[in-house]
Amino acid sequence: MEIAFAPVRPDADTLVFAVPKGGFDALPISAAATLAAGAAAARFTGEAGGSFESFAEEGGKVLRIVLVGTGGGSETDFERAGAALTARLLTSGASHAAVEFFGGASGEKAAHFALGALLRGWRIDTYRTRQPEKAKPTLTKLSIVADGADAEWQRLSAVADGVAFARELVSEPANILYPESFVERCRHLEQLGVKISVLDKAAMAELGMGALLGVAQGSVREPRLLAMEWDGTEGAGGKPVVFVGKGVTFDTGGISLKPGAGMEDMKWDMGGAGAVAGAMKALAGRKAKARVVGICGLVENMPDGNAQRPGDIVTSMSGQTIEVINTDAEGRLVLCDVITWAQKTYAPEVIIDLATLTGAMIVALGDQYAGLFANDEGLAEDLIAAGKAAGDQLWRFPLGDAYNKLIDSPIADMKNMGARYAGSITAAQFIKRFVDDGVKWAHLDIAGMVWADKPGATWDKGATGYGVRLIDQLVADKYEG
Repeated sequence: MEIAFAPVRPDADTLVFAVPKGGFDALPISAAATLAAGAAAARFTGEAGGSFESFAEEGGKVLRIVLVGTGGGSETDFERAGAALTARLLTSGASHAAVEFFGGASGEKAAHFALGALLRGWRIDTYRTRQPEKAKPTLTKLSIVADGADAEWQRLSAVADGVAFARELVSEPANILYPESFVERCRHLEQLGVKISVLDKAAMAELGMGALLGVAQGSVREPRLLAMEWDGTEGAGGKPVVFVGKGVTFDTGGISLKPGAGMEDMKWDMGGAGAVAGAMKALAGRKAKARVVGICGLVENMPDGNAQRPGDIVTSMSGQTIEVINTDAEGRLVLCDVITWAQKTYAPEVIIDLATLTGAMIVALGDQYAGLFANDEGLAEDLIAAGKAAGDQLWRFPLGDAYNKLIDSPIADMKNMGARYAGSITAAQFIKRFVDDGVKWAHLDIAGMVWADKPGATWDKGATGYGVRLIDQLVADKYEG
């Protein structure tokens, strides 16, 4: 969908008026009184994301008229309004909508309206060979009457591109997206100035990444470690902030096989890696003035005759040994080696990992928040603030020695899972054992957030792109010079 900003209303087949909560006076069209009466009868009050639709004759033509609510007028409210408009018009038969803000709006808020509209309009039709006519998208252009939106839109459109990329990666089936093809999908980031480095199976074996390779050994798809570096500081950025993404491109559970029902959803078990890749695209696209590294540990977890068995002991790159109690607790095995490699390669002061790690997190928080674990109070506060601002919300969970003892092994340095209870916490405690002293670290368990079973404020059913805006906001708030 094309987004354009214009100083005056262009010709279009649909007129849209964005109005604040509490209603409006006369709209600048001849059928204003009729529309006002209709909106009142439909109980439209201008609440954020609310809408009312009608038709009226204007300028000798019958036009579709849509009212959308901008609520209290925050940037988030404007995003919800734009998203609501797209949800209403995308397959409606309308092709070009012209948007005016009743009472006016700043360029920044107009840009956020456009962001919401663009995000809600994303869909993946790659594999559809036939669709009912009424299901096909018709809305191709949105013209927004506003001044001064260009600078903000340049930034936000880059973020939208990053979210779209993450959604694309998360949506692809595992026969199309696997470790090697994930890397190839990210190659285009080099055109934006991102430096890409890749470790193959042999290189990881030489480095001693026994934990990651143990997960991958049951699949014919070879693992990869993908590192993406962006430096927008012209070499003056110092140590980078590092984001690590869990990239299990399909997770059967391995020998500890998952139940068959719903296993198809495990194509999105690489949602953390998708978020990191999408964020790198967003940061490079908007030329963020920061030094950032995104690293994805990419594997497929399959129940082959060569697959890792419960009870196996593996040696991680850090030298610590791990008793594999359950092969379905595989994400932490991937993350521990990637985090060790990141510390040895980049010597960062801050590492943040994102992972669809535990079903226990979905039980605890559902689809409203991702779980946050951190060893530093300031970093935790920064992440919570960034999540609130970006709409990718976080809820903090505890860490402590009492939980840490639950993963002690009688035969190795640790087990890869503890008892039934506090599963998300013991997973975080496991990862924490691989974080070097003095490194600020946060673990984000995003299991309930990367895929939606019903539409949300700015996404349809399916991949949400969760994490991209969170990372972008955090970098903007705390790491850009």
